[in-house]
Amino acid sequence: MDIKALDQDLLSLFEKRVELSQMGYDHRDYDDVEEALHDLEDDFNDKYGDYLEGILSEIHKEYCPESDVLLPTAYLAKTFKEMPDGGIEVGKDAGVLVELEADPAATAKLILLPTPTRIVLQVGKKKNIVWAAE
Repeated sequence: MDIKALDQDLLSLFEKRVELSQMGYDHRDYDDVEEALHDLEDDFNDKYGDYLEGILSEIHKEYCPESDVLLPTAYLAKTFKEMPDGGIEVGKDAGVLVELEADPAATAKLILLPTPTRIVLQVGKKKNIVWAAE
């Protein structure tokens, strides 16, 4: 697996989602950007789906075996907020809700993030990287 290409493609997808999340539905370019985003998502899943689904499957087995593995793009945040320092904060809708084997009552999510490509397990406000591309 070309990790550099994976990270670049994931970053492109992330940037397109940021662009779309900055627009209102009434923006004149919204439909075009949304269509471009869907094309990027389809291409990303076609190119990296099997690889990332294998990794996600292992993570699910270890942490949340009762939760289904979804397409990799489902684990990306849908909305983002630009911070004053130029950083990006993911929205509360980030990732996929999962049922933790160790604590089924906890609010837990798996989130796929770029640069470097990694998967984060978020339980409440605590975040733990459970996989990183090497």
